[in-house]
Amino acid sequence: MGIRGASRELVVAAAAVILIARLVDGPIVWAVGVLLLVGVALGTLQILGESEAPAAAAGVPVESLVMPAAAAFAVFGTVRLVPVGILLAPALLAGTWLIARVLATETRILSGPTGPSGADRTAILVGTLIVAFLGFTGIAGLVPGGLPEPGPVVTSPPTGPELAGLAAADALLAFLLGYRAAALRSSNIRDVAWFALASAIIVAIAAVALRAMEIPRLLGPALLVLVFFLWDAVHDMPPSRRRDPRRIWETVLLVVLGIIVVAWTLRLRS
Repeated sequence: MGIRGASRELVVAAAAVILIARLVDGPIVWAVGVLLLVGVALGTLQILGESEAPAAAAGVPVESLVMPAAAAFAVFGTVRLVPVGILLAPALLAGTWLIARVLATETRILSGPTGPSGADRTAILVGTLIVAFLGFTGIAGLVPGGLPEPGPVVTSPPTGPELAGLAAADALLAFLLGYRAAALRSSNIRDVAWFALASAIIVAIAAVALRAMEIPRLLGPALLVLVFFLWDAVHDMPPSRRRDPRRIWETVLLVVLGIIVVAWTLRLRS
């Protein structure tokens, strides 16, 4: 079976899991989502590993697995927000198309003789922002009270564990997408990992703050995407300039900011 056939089977299998999981409720939903993310990553590894590209012979880079897995998880969460009915089919088809496009982009990049082209980088950036918005929206939808309603409608805020789960899930998605974005700029694993971790921390802080401010509906996830994009834009510079002492100060600032936001949120909830 060729790469196209294997890719098609992986996408169809992911769509089937997403559709079946639409009927599942409770804490098991999170387990299904994580298993889907890991399964798509392993499937992508298998597909790209069988590629005849010279780059694949040296091993499939981790960043090539991130986007398809994150896209599948994002579609998984977003589709759950669509009521069971006539709109579910087009929503699932659109999500399936997104997963297929992301997987095709990673396959093309790995097969390229000179690495990602300008068009490939643009495709990754656009895909990252789309997956981030869908992912943050789907995660908020999985948490009770994660998407506050505007106006006089009162939405019960998440409990402490639920709010922690919301922040942790958003942080995981930001880590994955931040890793993919940083890998386009640097091949230094330490630089890439630091940027991914910093992205996870700042998005988690923003997620808690935005929920505490009762930002309504899709505006919260959209603002999280803006936070992620601005953080990425600020650090879109040559690796040599990122290896300076300001990294330490940025990390300290993020930790202090996180403590302030958590303390402020606890005060609002008390």
